[in-house]
Amino acid sequence: MLRPVLIVLGVLSLALATACSAPTASGAAGGDPTRMVLADGYEPDSLHPLLGYGVEGAAKFFDGLVTHDADRNLAPALAAELPVVAADGLSWTVRLREGVRFHDGSAFDADDVVATYRALLDPAHVSSVRSDYVMLAGVDRIDPRTVRFSLRNPDMAFPHRLTLGIVPAESLATPAPLEQHPTAAAPIGTGPYRLVEWRRGSAMELAANEEYFGGPPAVKSIIIVFAPDDNTRAQRMRSGEFDGTVLPPALAATFDGDGSGFTVHHHSSADYRTITLPSAHPVTGDPAIRLALNHAADRQGMIDALLAGRGAPASTPIPQVLAEYAEPSAQFRFDRAQAERILDEAGWVRGPDGTRARDGVPARFNLMYPATDTVRRDLAQGFTSDARAVGIDVALEGLGWEAIEPRMATDALVLAGGNPFDPDLVGYPLLHSSYAGDGFNNPAHYHNPAVDAGLDAARRATDPAQRAAAVRDWQKAYAAAPGFVFLVFLDHSYLVRERWDGYRQVVDPHTHGVTWGPWWNVEDWILRS
Repeated sequence: MLRPVLIVLGVLSLALATACSAPTASGAAGGDPTRMVLADGYEPDSLHPLLGYGVEGAAKFFDGLVTHDADRNLAPALAAELPVVAADGLSWTVRLREGVRFHDGSAFDADDVVATYRALLDPAHVSSVRSDYVMLAGVDRIDPRTVRFSLRNPDMAFPHRLTLGIVPAESLATPAPLEQHPTAAAPIGTGPYRLVEWRRGSAMELAANEEYFGGPPAVKSIIIVFAPDDNTRAQRMRSGEFDGTVLPPALAATFDGDGSGFTVHHHSSADYRTITLPSAHPVTGDPAIRLALNHAADRQGMIDALLAGRGAPASTPIPQVLAEYAEPSAQFRFDRAQAERILDEAGWVRGPDGTRARDGVPARFNLMYPATDTVRRDLAQGFTSDARAVGIDVALEGLGWEAIEPRMATDALVLAGGNPFDPDLVGYPLLHSSYAGDGFNNPAHYHNPAVDAGLDAARRATDPAQRAAAVRDWQKAYAAAPGFVFLVFLDHSYLVRERWDGYRQVVDPHTHGVTWGPWWNVEDWILRS
């Protein structure tokens, strides 16, 4: 989830107080035109890139070696040019940009890149993203402006992982858990914005980095107010408190053409919602139950009824934006009769109450979702209705993450994830058995040797056509023996005040809100003349 600045803003305390409490336009549209007030439904736990903050780019406080442009292509950021791969595919060399400084005034060079990635690999730092870099054997300084990454095996997706934010080497000098480090809440990066103040549970203020290598941002101040309730954010938008927010599609649609001064933007995304089916559970681990549920789910019906038509059906984690990798035959068709036949043939028999059972075991399981997430709640209810229609009883539980996480190996969960940049980034950690139980990577312990083999083949392939074929092959193997019920790829819906120019639509990853979506390039926005 979504955390030494020497900028003096005489009105900071008043600004934060206004943004957090005063329901007037002076907090947004009526005030300083170089100041933006945004509302986000989620507050980060940390602002350190090695703890997962901004790992897909658009991190505002940080830059990676590369970034993604509006068309999902890699572009240099702290790198002077795109990474260059060795002939054997086992190393990538990166030349670094000159003249870049961190927010504390120190110069950026190869030592900072080496220190960041070595800290990621060092267990003593307890990086939460370490498992995503299992292919990385090491990183070395070639000269002050060049680094080389050594891999354990070829991995053509590796450059996409170089969006990780770079921090000063000095901040990582002492190996220790990063959660305890001051920079987890007081970031020092090279990005277009600095942190001014973070009031946990309330708001955060960012100020423009006037020395940014890409040029000083025209939006000089951004206040992010944390407001987890969707309806509350919508109400405060109408009252003029905010310049933008993210809302569920149906709620965002109420602003269309209402004269409020906001534009509603809908972004397609690779952000899936899926039902995990724990392998160890006597019901969700059964192959017939898993296959039947995939046929029983009315994905398009959920999109139409619950998401105001905003979204796309999902059967695997590969979105249609990655069309060259998506396997058409791996898509599940809504077929309730087929689901019933699968269950009947597997010996799951309906009882007097309509719930099926086999060998005295009722077809019943719990489904968890985060209680404050209305979209996951609605999808959970829609899935439950479809499951009950074929004789599988699902008990819903809206919980906090502290209650959900210890139970992910035994109880089903409405899980979210995905990105539009490369199939390896989403497929491998979610489905490969080597990631079983690694936090939100494969939380249900899915294990399919054919899928593992396909994922490995795709990761090691250096020929683009062979790689695409391997990705499609593992999707076929997955569809024959699924371990999840993928439901939808969400559209993300945003409200943006009609005040600035510079908006460019992108295909969102799962990570969105005010660090992605319309504001992924806010440092390039200018006041509308």
